[in-house]
Amino acid sequence: MESTDRAADIGRFLASRRARITPGRVGLPVYDAAKRRVPGLRRQEVATLAGLSVDYYTQIERGKVTGVSESVLDAIARALQLDEAERSHLFDLHRSIVTGPQRARPRRAKTIRPMIQRMLDTSTVPVFVRNPRQDIVAANLLGHALHSPLYPDPLHPDPRRPVNIVRFCFLDPHAREFFPDWDQVADGVVDLLRTDAGRDPYNREISDLVGELSTRSDEFRVRWAKHNVRLHHHGTKRFHHPVVGDLALDWEAMPLPADPGLAVTFYCPQPGSPSADAIALLASWAATNIQNRSAALEHPAPHLTSE
Repeated sequence: MESTDRAADIGRFLASRRARITPGRVGLPVYDAAKRRVPGLRRQEVATLAGLSVDYYTQIERGKVTGVSESVLDAIARALQLDEAERSHLFDLHRSIVTGPQRARPRRAKTIRPMIQRMLDTSTVPVFVRNPRQDIVAANLLGHALHSPLYPDPLHPDPRRPVNIVRFCFLDPHAREFFPDWDQVADGVVDLLRTDAGRDPYNREISDLVGELSTRSDEFRVRWAKHNVRLHHHGTKRFHHPVVGDLALDWEAMPLPADPGLAVTFYCPQPGSPSADAIALLASWAATNIQNRSAALEHPAPHLTSE
């Protein structure tokens, strides 16, 4: 993605954040709301809250951020009441513009280490590893079984050909059945993809995925245009699995510090719950039915993850 696109991104992101904040929310008087031409704060109001001139803030929103200090970005973040994910995204966008493609590109793990796969395989709950574009690049047997609807051949998932969670969510007609809370899941995967795109703005695989989905899915395009970001750490997700039915699983996502760009997610049912019984049934089904996984792992591909 070119630096001009990055400059446009920082402008659209700042405009989207000020559009959601009313003057009353930040303690500014509103004398005649009917005469306001913007849904949220004006540029002048953001500049006042941040202690900047309106001309200076306008230039920043237009992507002219060379020479802008971290203290200025902090002031803008406070004025726009950015949360942790949004503040980090603003700094990521700024860094990508001022440093250029070579220095802005983070180091990314290119392969799954055998130790990681052994760690997954010793887990008794569904667990998988994703990369920044949300390919499932590794999983244990239960992790493959849980995500079997994502694979072209559910009984023969091939870890050498990762499936993509975002593409499945928006392009596969079975996604709305598999994710009962589809709208919530769709918001989450897009927000996470936007976050990772900001961290690695010159990742061609992410930009190609965004281009593909923007062309093929109105639902994706609308969400992408909102410029929402989030940090993805923990929660509860519901599934309707074609083999074991309804599941409600708590999840925890953690980065792998030795493998930059990769994150591992564990799904755990509440003990004694119907979901725990369903996971036990899924484990039995997986052990009996899912084939070819071991053979595929003996010859891993050298490019399982995005750089």
